Amino acid sequence: MKTENHSINDVLAKNATSFFIPPFQRAYAWGRSEIERYFSDVTRIIESELDAKQHDKLEHFFGTVVIKEEKAGFANKSVVVDGQQRLTTTLVFLIALRDSEANDNTKELITQNYLTNNASSFQDKIKLKQVTKDWDSYRALVMGDSPKLGVIKNAYEQFTRLINEKKRLNSYVTFEHFLLAIQRMNVAVIFLDERPFKGEDPQIIFETLNSLGKPLTLSDLVRNFVLLKMESAKQSEIYENIWHPKIEKVLDENTSKFFRDYLQYKLSSSLKVVSDNNTKELYKQFKEFVETRFDSHNDFINDITRFVNPYKWIISENVNDTISSNTTNDKEIKELLRNIFHDIKAEAFKPFVLGLLEYHRYKIDGISMSDDVLINSLSLIKIYLIRRRILGLTQGENKNIVVLSKKIEGITKGNISILEMLTTLFYRLRLPNDDEVRNNLNLMNFYEGLKKYSKFVLGKIEEHNTKVAVDFRNPKITIEHVMPQKLNDSWKNDLGDNFKEIHNKYLHNIGNIILTEFNSEIGNKPFEEKKKKLSTSSLNYRLGVTTKHIWNEQSIIEHQEDMVDYFLDTFPLPLEFKNNNNWNTQTVENTLFSPLDADAGSVAEGNKPIDLLINNDVIKVKTWQDVFIRFLKYIKESENYDFDFILDNQTLLFGRDETIVKWNILKEIIDKNVDLSNRYKTFDGKVWDKVKELSEDLLFIHINISSSTCMSRIGNIMDKFNISENSVQIRLR
Repeated sequence: MKTENHSINDVLAKNATSFFIPPFQRAYAWGRSEIERYFSDVTRIIESELDAKQHDKLEHFFGTVVIKEEKAGFANKSVVVDGQQRLTTTLVFLIALRDSEANDNTKELITQNYLTNNASSFQDKIKLKQVTKDWDSYRALVMGDSPKLGVIKNAYEQFTRLINEKKRLNSYVTFEHFLLAIQRMNVAVIFLDERPFKGEDPQIIFETLNSLGKPLTLSDLVRNFVLLKMESAKQSEIYENIWHPKIEKVLDENTSKFFRDYLQYKLSSSLKVVSDNNTKELYKQFKEFVETRFDSHNDFINDITRFVNPYKWIISENVNDTISSNTTNDKEIKELLRNIFHDIKAEAFKPFVLGLLEYHRYKIDGISMSDDVLINSLSLIKIYLIRRRILGLTQGENKNIVVLSKKIEGITKGNISILEMLTTLFYRLRLPNDDEVRNNLNLMNFYEGLKKYSKFVLGKIEEHNTKVAVDFRNPKITIEHVMPQKLNDSWKNDLGDNFKEIHNKYLHNIGNIILTEFNSEIGNKPFEEKKKKLSTSSLNYRLGVTTKHIWNEQSIIEHQEDMVDYFLDTFPLPLEFKNNNNWNTQTVENTLFSPLDADAGSVAEGNKPIDLLINNDVIKVKTWQDVFIRFLKYIKESENYDFDFILDNQTLLFGRDETIVKWNILKEIIDKNVDLSNRYKTFDGKVWDKVKELSEDLLFIHINISSSTCMSRIGNIMDKFNISENSVQIRLR
């Protein structure tokens, strides 16, 4: 095995060499984001060339290419073991560049130098032989014909648009500049030894390269980007003294999330949640931010390390650091952070609160945030969140709250209050008033409908009423139904003739719920026995029960009224906002969103779709199953998209095989587990036993998915097919 450094231009321009992509390679799969990143690298090289101030012109490392050379007569054949996506992308780019030129000599230059080879044994003397899936489309492009629908065609069309747009906006950019960029895109070419005893069999090498180890995380990519710009000695010094001990060791597995939230705060913009699918996209955004905002990587390191401890305070349930020098304030700030991010689990507020903590911890332009302003801000965020959770509201928070980060300076200076900010948002982001909260608490299934937050709510009410901290997170402190979940004769007698109706209506109502240490001990015992036990409780909630002579419908209603009043006193609004419309009544809100939106999954969750809008078509839908089926049906029936690509790349797009299966496969699935039969539907929305004619090739779609999974799957298809977010949107009820 030997490694040589070459430009990708030199690799592809070899006159006596043809390239063969073996069958174990996957088909071409680069989508919109990868093409945009490639073209961005090309344009950066061109801009460097045109910049007279730059003495050392920019080059770009494009990764590795692994090949095994074979003799084919008097010519060479290079088997591409790894790197075919890079080679194919460059060749498709060159074809688009050729076809954007009017000069026949220029066109011929690209065809003869890069695309064909007189010594080639492949059809039409084409230099690179694609895998079977891509061969016809790629050959058509080389020959100047129209390719069939698919990812190859999408890449070609996207490059064509980008090249023409670059030329239109920059008349000084010429064909030669684009070619120069290819000459400055460098690859490390690894040549495998053909001797068998060397153990460098192409298929084994390919499997080793593509199946072992974890993919690089956002944290890995950012670290490498920052440190590899430095000399080796400096790299070691920075990593050992700063990067590892002050960032990675402190944040551990949360480091990638930290980079994303730091960037969201800095940009005041929503970014996608970190995942294996979008790591490179987030890294590109991070890299661009660092390159445009900081003079050096040292400046960036100095800035980002300032945020590590504040972020640790956000993600840690128990904070040992000192946030405020005032002991009372310090304790209150830590409890509020724990309420927001661990009891309520409000991911959307992480970047915003990171900004609050920055202004509190450091002086920025001569000012810093006081304890009082920080505590008031965190308290109102807690009230805002729990009131919204009572109404089941989360929609829009992930996408819109981060935008408020730009107002933190104004909050610090006193130019705007946190309350003013939270009460002038869109209707769906509103701060619910007392009437909304009261109505919902009176009617809602508090025990099950608010299960994530019920102990937190009850614990905070207890603290507010007694002024004593309650360990509501302790598993020994539980929620007790005063009227039990199973009625015995004693309870039926107390409730009266309508005991069934009363039990069904009020069992999980807030009027029948208390916090206690004795749940397992009092169970469904008669009311008098419960009273005796509760009288020994240390919790104030006992008083709402032990003062009653009987626990019936009237008792529950009275306790309900008390509990709602307690809630409104514990999570209060100033008088002028208690019954006000706490949203921007002057703005009409758009109820449309795209599966490509950063918070599409959370927007979909808990909401109902009514329309799927694809280009100019409006498709009526009732469920998220409908959305997924009708989207796939549209793609399948459209002449503009290659549906076979979806069938061939289901693991890539959906995270699992057998999302779309033929009837002959579904039969085997049902034979193994008949319970799965209703989890698949046709493009007409029918399960298999409702279909009149079952042919072997009839397709069925797996529809047992959540709304967020539906958004993720559609978004992945849109990304691979280069479908813009405005082309596919969903309207909610």
